Amino acid sequence: MALGIPTNSRRSLDGFTLIELLVAISVMALMAVMGWRALAGMQQATTQTRTHTDAVLTLEAGLAQWGTDLDALAELPFTTAVEWDGRALRITRSHSAGPNEGVLVVAWTRDSRDDAAQWLRWQSAPVRSRQEWQQAWAAAAAWAQSPSDAAKQREVAIAPLAQWQIYYYRGGAWSNPLSSSGAPNASKGTPAPAATPDGVRLVLTLSSPHPLAGTLSRDWARPTTGSTTP
Repeated sequence: MALGIPTNSRRSLDGFTLIELLVAISVMALMAVMGWRALAGMQQATTQTRTHTDAVLTLEAGLAQWGTDLDALAELPFTTAVEWDGRALRITRSHSAGPNEGVLVVAWTRDSRDDAAQWLRWQSAPVRSRQEWQQAWAAAAAWAQSPSDAAKQREVAIAPLAQWQIYYYRGGAWSNPLSSSGAPNASKGTPAPAATPDGVRLVLTLSSPHPLAGTLSRDWARPTTGSTTP
């Protein structure tokens, strides 16, 4: 005698059919793939954000160091405080640890590293005599022209750089540091001494993929500070 159980109730007692099971598995697999793609996208976005943040912070630190180097200019007898030769800006600056530690020679340039042009900073060991200063000053120029492996150990890469320009503020106007405009004794046709300018303008053109790719300008004004001979 039939119990009169409906067809739908009989299916629930017998379990899912093979087709229903395959459909359920396919839906679960699709949801899993979509979930993994979402997680991968979130991870990629997080990594990209971290990379961009690190690049911006590194550039800010480099610009801060640029200003600190210029603020710490040491104008000493028979030495040069700051000089631009068309490739590198060399600076004689006081030591952050104090006058008893001597002075430092630092240099900034743009050069290729790992097949990419970079904004670079180089720093000498502390110098305490005029002879040591001359050696460090020459070493900074050599590093900017053709760096040795030993010289590269003293450099720091700041940011990818398409190009850069330096201007001096002299005689009430901005000009090319290599020009005679505003330079002492220029009207007499004699070589101008390496006098410290009243200001230095830095113009950077950052390369992609840096998050701040484009032109960036930073001005420095000469403070009125004294200095001592090492």
